[in-house]
Amino acid sequence: MPDAPLPVRDGLNPTRLRMPDDGSWPTVLEYLVARFPHDETRLREKVATSEVVDERGQPITEATPFAPRRFVYLYRDPPVEKRVPFEIEILHRDEDLLVVDKPHFLASTPRGAYIAESALVRLRRDLDLPELTPAHRLDRLTAGVLIFTVRREVRRDYQSLFDQRRVVKEYEAVARHDPDLPLPVTVRSRIVKERGVLKAYEVDGPANSESRIELLEVHGDAARYRLLPHTGKTHQLRLHMSSLGIPIHGDNFYPDFYDVAADDYSTPLRLLARSVEFVDPYSGVTRRFASVRSLDWPS
Repeated sequence: MPDAPLPVRDGLNPTRLRMPDDGSWPTVLEYLVARFPHDETRLREKVATSEVVDERGQPITEATPFAPRRFVYLYRDPPVEKRVPFEIEILHRDEDLLVVDKPHFLASTPRGAYIAESALVRLRRDLDLPELTPAHRLDRLTAGVLIFTVRREVRRDYQSLFDQRRVVKEYEAVARHDPDLPLPVTVRSRIVKERGVLKAYEVDGPANSESRIELLEVHGDAARYRLLPHTGKTHQLRLHMSSLGIPIHGDNFYPDFYDVAADDYSTPLRLLARSVEFVDPYSGVTRRFASVRSLDWPS
């Protein structure tokens, strides 16, 4: 995707919109109003102040004719969000990487109801790092090590480490202790995650996910486990723990979904991205970053 002709503002990228293949709108503005009727007033204000531009950065005016298959860029007004009351800890920062210890309940990147209240937007804004980009992602409910690239020139090389499974990731989880469950164990299954469906699920067929589960310590009826994922499917560790009959404490998705209010922080998912290790593509040095957080035992 080409670089946007508008800079990052308040930690957010501009929105990129593609015009339809055909249509009867006389102008770009009329198309935008038809597409976003509830935002008509703000759209007309943005056009009037030259905040809507084409691919070359030229402002869209009230008279700019509709052009099929062309792109326009603009800043959407972010929703008013309640602050997630947990802070991001910085573990490491250099000219290429920013490594943080993400808290539970904070989204990694803008998505759905969490736009400004995401780690990416907070860090871009607070550290004045407009090119900051995640090298990988963690679920909103998972805490721990999260790596960002600082400069666009190095973005692809670090992201490819994760894409090509050249990163050793270690997680910890707290779940029920089952003395009859033989551990360690490697779980392999085929995981499917459908667009628009909240839960992932396992189906018959060739395995596309693999996790090693090890027991670290027992505390009454609960235990702490080391989880070593070889693959990175959505909700993989949560699904694999649930399939063993030891779902992670605080998991409201597996085995059964139950609703939790967005501002209910009383029962965090006891899942922590403990460490990340890889050979740096530029220096050739093995680098390891570890979380300083700990998981509470359930009461």
